[in-house]
Amino acid sequence: MSDSLQELTHALQQFAQERDWGQFHSPKNLASALVVEAGELLEHFQWLTEAQSRTLPAQSRDAVAAEAADVLLYLIQLCAALGIDPIAAAQDKMRVNGEKYPVERAKGTHKKYDQL
Repeated sequence: MSDSLQELTHALQQFAQERDWGQFHSPKNLASALVVEAGELLEHFQWLTEAQSRTLPAQSRDAVAAEAADVLLYLIQLCAALGIDPIAAAQDKMRVNGEKYPVERAKGTHKKYDQL
């Protein structure tokens, strides 16, 4: 993990420890909380057009930033609880996606890899 991600992970663990929240932070509960927060993030885009979603007013953008932070924080906690390095996992996934979606077949299309 990068230093900044390690520091954030440590700060999250300390934050939870000070409040005795570790007892609630099972992988199942963290995954559930992550999905709830992702839903709250999506709520800010409900009913917007594509163009509107790309040009959020400052107040909406700030609210989206807060929800994105919640998603990130729960994801980091989930990874920590399971001993997953999220940077390494993301790098592995990018490599796999590169194999599934070669540029010459995937460029400019939204088709899934098994339909290319």
